Amino acid sequence: MAFFNKIRDSLATTRSAVSERVNGVLSAFTRVDEDLLDELLETLIMADMGVTTCEDIIDRLRAAIKDKRITEGGQVKAELKQIISDILHTADEGVSLTGKPAVIMVIGVNGAGKTTSVGKLANLYRSRGKKVLVAAADTFRAAAIEQLETWCNRANVDIIKSHEGADPSAVVFDACAAAKARGIDVLICDTAGRLHNKKNLMEELKKMNRILERELPESSREILLVLDATTGQNAVSQAKEFRAAADITGIILTKLDGTAKGGIVLAIKNEYGIPVKLVGTGEKIDDMSEFDAEEFAEGIID
Repeated sequence: MAFFNKIRDSLATTRSAVSERVNGVLSAFTRVDEDLLDELLETLIMADMGVTTCEDIIDRLRAAIKDKRITEGGQVKAELKQIISDILHTADEGVSLTGKPAVIMVIGVNGAGKTTSVGKLANLYRSRGKKVLVAAADTFRAAAIEQLETWCNRANVDIIKSHEGADPSAVVFDACAAAKARGIDVLICDTAGRLHNKKNLMEELKKMNRILERELPESSREILLVLDATTGQNAVSQAKEFRAAADITGIILTKLDGTAKGGIVLAIKNEYGIPVKLVGTGEKIDDMSEFDAEEFAEGIID
């Protein structure tokens, strides 16, 4: 299924929260004026896009209405969709896979869908002909290794693991050696669920990064933060805190299909400059898609 169809389906609840309200506002006003913009601002805020981001959107919309002499609701809607797409668009939208192996480190709090996302990522790249290896560096959470191994078996990719309580950095070191020896294209590292206020866990993350830099100096490295879309503004707060502690290169947004809060994508990108690179659009192993700003905007403003 094409990305647009998947994203459209997964955004059904968010679209109801945004597009239907926007349509209602536009149909209720006969003039494009400040009263209309005030109503649109309130509507966007209610869609969990964040106050600062919503105000920015309305400011851009106000300027476009003036510059383009917009007088009709349909034109306002088209301009709103374009503004949302512009905010989300970024030059480094995709995941970088340069060097051999390219490295993807996946971080985030427990419960966000981190281990599941690692499995889906492995399947995504394996299905594209990449040779994928997964490092089970979450040695802290009970049954985390077994859970990840189950996903790797589904994706038909190899896993480097140790025992519960083992040194995560040692697992990453072993995975680097295996990746080089086996000619791996993509090395994906699962990590323990980390809260921003757990200093020792963040130090552990830095240690793993130092090993990756030393062992795979020519490899690109993505640090992807997994966020649960259903948590709304709490996900925005997590993005802020993790950004202060790690060099995050992008977001994996999970559970997009089960929430009306997909608008948080805009708040994260606009307020913190972190692009969403992948989205989870369901529970199956192939329910992960690379993010596309224009198609997301199309899916949220119908």
